[in-house]
Amino acid sequence: MKAVVCSEGKLEVADLEGPRPGRGQLLINVLRCGICGSDLHARVHCDDLADLAATTGYDHFMRSDQRVVLGHEFCGEVVEYGPGCRTRWRPGTRVVALPILRNGREPQLTGLSVHAPGGYAEQVVVQEAMTFAVPNGLSPDHAALTEPMAVAWHAVRKGRVGKGQTAFVIGCGPIGLAVITMLRAAGVKTIVGSDFSPRRRELAVRCGADVVVDPGTESPWTAVPKKGRVTGVTDVLNLGFDAMERLRRIPNLPWWYAFRLAHTLNAGPAGPVVFECVGVPGIIDQILTAAPPLTRVVVVGVCMESDRFQPAMAINKEIELRFAFGYDPGEFRDTLHMIADGKVDPAPLITGTVGLDGVDDAFTALGNPEQHAKILIDPASTATAP
Repeated sequence: MKAVVCSEGKLEVADLEGPRPGRGQLLINVLRCGICGSDLHARVHCDDLADLAATTGYDHFMRSDQRVVLGHEFCGEVVEYGPGCRTRWRPGTRVVALPILRNGREPQLTGLSVHAPGGYAEQVVVQEAMTFAVPNGLSPDHAALTEPMAVAWHAVRKGRVGKGQTAFVIGCGPIGLAVITMLRAAGVKTIVGSDFSPRRRELAVRCGADVVVDPGTESPWTAVPKKGRVTGVTDVLNLGFDAMERLRRIPNLPWWYAFRLAHTLNAGPAGPVVFECVGVPGIIDQILTAAPPLTRVVVVGVCMESDRFQPAMAINKEIELRFAFGYDPGEFRDTLHMIADGKVDPAPLITGTVGLDGVDDAFTALGNPEQHAKILIDPASTATAP
């Protein structure tokens, strides 16, 4: 089969031996595969990523001296099964799958390990237990975006945004746009997107942002009305005074039970939820400094460098800091059905399609935020420019 191979930071189309499914696995013909930002990063920084992965207990992340087929956002058609499968779907059935294989008890990250070639190819092997049939005649373009949209859905769930809370999305690259899309699907009423790029701000509006700002000229924190919102420590203290004055007007009321009930129901005052989707040093500290008290910050952008921030700033504001990565099979399945049922529209993210011969040019094009967000690979296409 033909595939795009990455080695020593270079991409080339090569003829490889076709993959064979192992126990519990099946082979699919790739219809579409998305190019992910992590692919761009892995191309030139895979050794650093491999060292980081090793410290977390995964020793098989790709290395620069290996020949690896990238690609973990794909949709395809069933071709054949390996031993030990339940053969759930007929050949030709359109499917998507979590990009992970398991040989024995050894998991491998599809498209990010030499032991699990990815979807920048005519065929890819997937695990039957982690595979899902594409419902409702969903197009392969949209089905291929199940994986990145599942990342965003996981982050939104981590954020636990109330429908009355404001959500700020800092950075409107592909993952930020996906987060905005999933926030809208979750029913969040006020979504603010922030990005320097006019093109990305335009796409943020198409994905569902209510307000977009250029942080070079306007602060996202002042882009929505302040009325009724906690904007500073003084607001938090005054809430305490106001509550106690009201409660103590009622004779013989054991007012402390009201506080206990609020604690039990987690019904106290809350700030906004911020999604950090940039992934460069200094952004977390900027958010902690500028965000109002009681903010919850969900870090989605992957920063590969050392960073620093002031813990006292977060402590004084009681800011909650969470980190999100990946998704679970339930979130992946639910994301697929949200797209297929029309509750989520990933179309604004797709800005180009290339064949295997155009992948190198696509990587270059993705370096310009004014041109593209998500480029798909169609192995059957002859297009060399997105």
